[in-house]
Amino acid sequence: MSTAGKVIKCKAAVLWEANKPFSIEEVEVAPPKEHEVRIKIMATGICRSDDHVITGVLVMPFPIILGHEAAGVVESVGQGVTLIKPGDKVIPLFVPQCGECKSCLNTKGNLCSKTDLGTSAGLMPDGTTRFTCKGKAIHHFLGTSTFTEYTVVHESAVAKIDSAAPLDKVCLIGCGFSTGYGAALQTAKVESGSTCAVFGLGGVGLSVVMGCKVAGASRIIAVDINKDKFAKAKELGATDCINPKDFNKPIHEVLMEMTGQGVDYSFEVIGREDTMTAALACCQRNYGVSVIVGVPPAKQKVTFDPMLLFTGRSWKGSVFGGWKSKDAVPKLVADYMKKKFVLDPLITHTLPWTKINEGFDLLRTGKSIRTVLMF
Repeated sequence: MSTAGKVIKCKAAVLWEANKPFSIEEVEVAPPKEHEVRIKIMATGICRSDDHVITGVLVMPFPIILGHEAAGVVESVGQGVTLIKPGDKVIPLFVPQCGECKSCLNTKGNLCSKTDLGTSAGLMPDGTTRFTCKGKAIHHFLGTSTFTEYTVVHESAVAKIDSAAPLDKVCLIGCGFSTGYGAALQTAKVESGSTCAVFGLGGVGLSVVMGCKVAGASRIIAVDINKDKFAKAKELGATDCINPKDFNKPIHEVLMEMTGQGVDYSFEVIGREDTMTAALACCQRNYGVSVIVGVPPAKQKVTFDPMLLFTGRSWKGSVFGGWKSKDAVPKLVADYMKKKFVLDPLITHTLPWTKINEGFDLLRTGKSIRTVLMF
């Protein structure tokens, strides 16, 4: 029996308000409108950015269905969708690629104007929602909303991938892996023989380490206050691991001493003001490049000595690793299939999706890198 064109009743993890657990609810998912795609989600990762909404660090409207790192199978498509058909394996894109806006048309750009990042509207591009629960409209998250059995996304926000790809692994290409790997390869453009420092060794930070290694960095210094993360960082390419708690001086001074002049490239993959300025200060004063990869907390301001920039350093941001999403995601999946990089070491836990609250507890207690929820 075809569900195309009909409302689907299914289960979803709804967040009714901040600082509360998810509740598994029956929701109605409307059929896709023109240029939209309805997807049956098969696997979704738990990312710190999802948790940032729960804690209020990333401000979004409630009630909401979170989740933005996933893989699934197309259930049906709306009118005018030509490149994607039911049955295709896909990855939703929280940074879309419309192909028409200034960022899409510029070779250096990737932050498509169709993204909900920074606007926090929590709606589809047409200003409406496809989810209802108990008679209430439920908001979307970053145009993806993957903590549900079915979701609807705009066709500019979905990438068709290799039909042989294991969805429980490649879902990480929807956010965490690509974000870190691209920060090193696309945004910083790390060179062979260079020295790098990576602050924060979660799923994204470890993906930065992998990117630096692939680029041929000769020294990759991993920085985290949780020493349990060091073994995995070394396995993935870190040459040194340091814990700021082991020193009675600022961590940027420690890094300056370790490297003589500072690192060529530093990456802040946490989202804290103090580590952002430390990462800037630890790179070489004239040609060092520091990249902010972590989502910054709402309403916070960074204070720093402008002399740090005057001498020539570059301070950069990176969204989704600088990749043009629709172009890059299928290629990254193909590279994974060719074993050009690994994803398994990033996935420490796999849970049935209804245990989502347990998955978030693992993240908050520092016990997991990535938990993948299976549908």
